[in-house]
Amino acid sequence: MKKEIDVFLSSAKDAMMAIDISGNITLFNRAAEVITKLRSADVVGKPVNKIIKSTRLPYILETGETELNRRQPLGDTTIITSRMPVKDENGAVIGAVAIFRDISEIIGLNEKIYELKEIQCLLEAIFDATQDAITVCDENGEYVMVNLAYSKLSGLKPKEIIGKMVEFDIIEGMSVHKHVLETKKPIKSTRMKVGKYHREVLAEAAPIIVDGKLKGSVGVLHDLTEIKKLNYELMKAKQIIRKLEARYTFEDIITKDKEMKVVIEKAKHAAMIPATILLRGASGTGKELFAHAIHNLSNRKYNQFVRVNCAALSENLLESELFGYVEGAFTGAIKGGKIGLFEEAHSGTIFLDEIGEISISTQVKLLRVLQEKEIIRVGGTNPTRIDVRIIAATNKSLEEAIENGEFREDLYYRINVIPIVIPPLKKRKCDIHPLVVYLIKKFNLEYGRNVKNISETALERLINYDWPGNVRELQNYISRAIVNMEYNDTIILLDHLPNFFDSDGKIPKGKVRKENGVNDISLKETMSEYEKQVIIEMLRKNKGNRTLTAKALGLSIRNLYYKIEKYGVE
Repeated sequence: MKKEIDVFLSSAKDAMMAIDISGNITLFNRAAEVITKLRSADVVGKPVNKIIKSTRLPYILETGETELNRRQPLGDTTIITSRMPVKDENGAVIGAVAIFRDISEIIGLNEKIYELKEIQCLLEAIFDATQDAITVCDENGEYVMVNLAYSKLSGLKPKEIIGKMVEFDIIEGMSVHKHVLETKKPIKSTRMKVGKYHREVLAEAAPIIVDGKLKGSVGVLHDLTEIKKLNYELMKAKQIIRKLEARYTFEDIITKDKEMKVVIEKAKHAAMIPATILLRGASGTGKELFAHAIHNLSNRKYNQFVRVNCAALSENLLESELFGYVEGAFTGAIKGGKIGLFEEAHSGTIFLDEIGEISISTQVKLLRVLQEKEIIRVGGTNPTRIDVRIIAATNKSLEEAIENGEFREDLYYRINVIPIVIPPLKKRKCDIHPLVVYLIKKFNLEYGRNVKNISETALERLINYDWPGNVRELQNYISRAIVNMEYNDTIILLDHLPNFFDSDGKIPKGKVRKENGVNDISLKETMSEYEKQVIIEMLRKNKGNRTLTAKALGLSIRNLYYKIEKYGVE
């Protein structure tokens, strides 16, 4: 019987240790050996308090009390132990026994479980905080997780969908989860309609692979309804910005020329008077810059600034754009009609660039605006009162246009209330250097360069040129010069300067101008030929790379392609 008891005690999972009335160890089973790293043969018969310093069995002998489930450090481990006295048939204490087990692993597991719970809470918070709608299914195609964004999108609460098959919430289209589970491959940009609200979404999904096995699929849904709404709002915002934004002030007009300073002072005074202004000057002199500056100095600066290029629109389109139209006014008119640019510019400023290009019939309607302060939409009969400051601009002689019957004399007097003539660059050569310095800073930012200045010999060449394209031509020229420079060059030298359009051998001076000074070809033809040669040269410089060429010329790639086709550039 004793042998059977010894076998039982040795095979028990719990550690056991017993002492007699003298405090000597009488029992030390196999589990106790493992925990304490002591051998039974080495400890049995010896005083317990010399073998295990922290033991409380002598206390149990003394008091006869029982201690249950007490936590106790034991060397490098932590145990939980129960201690009890051993009594004879008369109730006298004759020994004590301790039953204990190692709980270090359990403590470690508890800590890991706590950490896992923290991570789980964090992931759930992130999962619900994301703005994208997310759904997760298992390998059987059943939903196991959905976030709050998905519930909001679909109108389905988590308890309504978790445990359902992945086709449950789809109103129209294919389940991306089902595709992923079948193919084990991700899927993108799939349109479908989901949930109670039949929301149109763009869905994508990817497989969840654990240890090489497919465990499910995670899907992300983007609300196309919201995307369309945001795109529309963005488009409207861009339109508003384009119309409201007058970017320049008089501080942006760079000049040292006395005549130019007089013109600026006149424009400043004119800005404070609610009268129509006519800006006159050759192409590229900065008429639009003056228009911006005048608006920003006027009491209308917090209202809209609307720019209209009269030369860029056909007669019918210009009229409908300026004055708007009523529903059914013509084929293609949108439902409800459309307000015109004059109405949009109400309480603000409208800038009519190239006003000399508008047709006689449109001039009549424009004259009514100036006289009556009201417009009538195309196809309509009811006048609409407007309060708009008009700034007009032209690079042509309106006096000659009147003589040729191309411009109404009464309209001329109405828009020529405050004429401001901007001198060409060739009459203010002292402005070339400060303009070049300004342009260098501008192109340094755009091209990532560190150009400091221009050499005296290079500057002298610029000063000796007449600049028929004015500041716009100078800007283009400096851009090309910087492109010609090595990356580490800091000074524009004579070698960096490209050829001028009338001195590069491609357009001989004699072709542009006869000896008696009379133009042989029109200015428009001359400028077109110049533009063509600039494009050819820049393409050659960039080895045919049209993207770099467009950037160097300050054009959009689409505009460059248009010009290449227009001029037949190979």
